Amino acid sequence: MLNALTVDVEDYYHVRALEPYIHAKAWDYLPTRVVANTMRILEILEKHGVKATFFVLGWVARKIPSLIREIQERGHELASHGYEHKLAYEMTREEFRADVRKSKNLIEDITGTKINGFRATSFSITSKNLWCLDVLIEEGFSYDSSIFPIYRSDYGISDWHPFPKLISCSSGEIYELPPSTVSFFKGRLPVAGGAYLRFFPLGFIARGIRKVNTVESKSAVLYIHPWELDTDQPRIKAHTLAALRHYGGIGKLESKLIRLLKEYRFGTAKEVIRNI
Repeated sequence: MLNALTVDVEDYYHVRALEPYIHAKAWDYLPTRVVANTMRILEILEKHGVKATFFVLGWVARKIPSLIREIQERGHELASHGYEHKLAYEMTREEFRADVRKSKNLIEDITGTKINGFRATSFSITSKNLWCLDVLIEEGFSYDSSIFPIYRSDYGISDWHPFPKLISCSSGEIYELPPSTVSFFKGRLPVAGGAYLRFFPLGFIARGIRKVNTVESKSAVLYIHPWELDTDQPRIKAHTLAALRHYGGIGKLESKLIRLLKEYRFGTAKEVIRNI
């Protein structure tokens, strides 16, 4: 079973957990670490013969277009992560449209290829703003990976279909690729990567992916961020919970990722969609 490996290309100072401590106006003056960290992921993927989908923040693409070209030249799929890393449900319809259009156009201009996929900041398409899917369809996207089928106070739709699927909206159809979860009592637990991969035991994540593949006969969708491999990144003085959420388990993610690459078959979101 082919699973989708996805990378949200953003720097450590873009992270929502650290937003109260790093103002967006400071981004241009902070030393970037996204290049070295993304290159590290690219080298790991090349060593294991894996192609992935890179959801690129438009701000990063504007500042470092050479990184976007490097990802493309290595044969990976490029997709949009929006432009300014704003939560989708905090934007109006026109603000959201302008943000995704700006990012899509920028990445397409850099690469000369059509951008088909989108992922919202912090999975911020929820039941409150499903109209975002209509905007994505109208802006030429064919798939989205922004809806987490869990309940959290800041994101998620707990009763959303948990596997990749073509869905119908008022503006047309779009594939939705939810980050992977497994059933747990009356809810679902994430096995999708990110902080969950950093904090949960590798065995739990691996069994979850295996269950999605063998019991459900579905593709899993995994995600990581370049900064999650960066043990030397600057330590921002933040509230205990914010610091734990951001820095916890960073030193373990690379080895966990490599183990999963050896055990399971991964490819791009576009390839997974072909098999739906």
